[in-house]
Amino acid sequence: MLKKISRLPFQGTKEQEAQLKAVIEANKSDKSRLMAVMQEAQGIYGYLPFEVQKMIAEGMDVPMEKVYGVSTFYAQFALSPKGEYNVSICLGTACYVKGSGLIYDKLQEILGIGADECTEDRKFSLSACRCVGACGLAPVLTINDEVYGRLGVDDVAGIIAKYKAL
Repeated sequence: MLKKISRLPFQGTKEQEAQLKAVIEANKSDKSRLMAVMQEAQGIYGYLPFEVQKMIAEGMDVPMEKVYGVSTFYAQFALSPKGEYNVSICLGTACYVKGSGLIYDKLQEILGIGADECTEDRKFSLSACRCVGACGLAPVLTINDEVYGRLGVDDVAGIIAKYKAL
């Protein structure tokens, strides 16, 4: 599955940049530490936007293509920011056969974003997963650590409205 690059503008701070530069400085002599630097960068920023990948490539003296290749190959790396409320719909077999695909479509419609995207106000992000381990509650979605099960398409608007009101 291809990862989507964020369409939201990069909003890094000088403090985050200083943290990243310190991480790069401590690791730049050992190119085998690239992935570790990328993990720390994601910890600092919450995701790996192009601007951060470029700082890593230049600071570690590795081609940008290598940094981008690592960031898109490994599932642990995100190219888009996560919202305050990360909505994740299970598309595993049990959930899918009970309608999670339709729920996912409804979430995209209500939030106005697609897979692995974040709303412009950064309040919501949307992703799909393969299984949350709650097959008996299928179909299931999570919002941060909150689990919602036995859902129908008609339940989605009310759930999202609850978080919009917060």
